[in-house]
Amino acid sequence: MQYYVEMGITRTDIHPDQINDLSALLQALGHPARLRILDILIERNECVGHSLVEELGLSQPTVHQHLKRLKEVGLIQGTIEGNRVCYCIDSAAFDRLKKELYGFLDRPIKSQSCKR
Repeated sequence: MQYYVEMGITRTDIHPDQINDLSALLQALGHPARLRILDILIERNECVGHSLVEELGLSQPTVHQHLKRLKEVGLIQGTIEGNRVCYCIDSAAFDRLKKELYGFLDRPIKSQSCKR
């Protein structure tokens, strides 16, 4: 899995794989266009292709880059049928994301006394 960073080089070697993987997935989800793409694919529950450009109101190259990023982290799958590319949710990867995120967030937070 590729890791994109905004603050320079990230030392992924010092973090557990589970944290690195969750980070990559969350980075991919960190753009409204990518969240909307996933929303459309989930709503339709079918293979979606060129209509994404029209629905998102973005250029074809921009939509392609967002699809590429979602595919790199494994959240979507794409197949080529003739001159048409068809995208859909990778349900196993999406379930894994839900499980990992829920497991990360659903931990008890101990009372802390942080002073401001």
